[in-house]
Formats: sequence, structure tokens, C-alpha cells
Amino acid sequence: MQITINLPDNLSLTESDLRREVAIALFQQNILLIEQAAQVIAMDVDDFYQILVDRGILTPPSDPDDDPNELIFAHLRISLQQAKEGNLKPVSELWDGIDD
Repeated sequence: MQITINLPDNLSLTESDLRREVAIALFQQNILLIEQAAQVIAMDVDDFYQILVDRGILTPPSDPDDDPNELIFAHLRISLQQAKEGNLKPVSELWDGIDD
């Protein structure tokens, strides 16, 4: 979908800033899932999650070693979608880069 919005020339927001704010607002209104909102701004889900935490929209787990539920569910939905699309990785590649 493409949307055109005419904004005042003296507005100090870039297109990237505006896209980010729209994605955050749509996530907050439960219109987009976290991974969908991240996709709107072409950002990794983990980085988008950090923006939401920095703004106080989401609260990180109390134990820093725990993965947040929002990210666990997002990664599961992404993996399921990739599997449905046939975008699979060989088992031999599953652990590539794990020590990096």
C-alpha cells in the first residue's frame, strides 16, 4: 500500500522519522504486530523493540538473560511465515555464526 501525505515544508521530520512514528503508533493501537511495524520502517525486530523500550512503550524483562515475550513471539511468527513460503535453511547451517 502506498499513501501520499502533504506536509508543510518547514516540518523538521524526515520521511524516515515520519514512517517510524506511524509504525510506532500503529503498533501501540494493536493494528500492527511488532514485526509488521518493524517491516514498515525496514528495521530489524530487535532494534524496533529497543526503540519501544527506550520510549517506555514496552517494559523489558527484569532478568536481562530472559528474552522478552514480544520478541519470542515475533521471531516465531517470522519463522512460521518463512517456512510457509518455503524459505528454509539446511540443518547444517542452523548453528552458523552462533559463536560470533
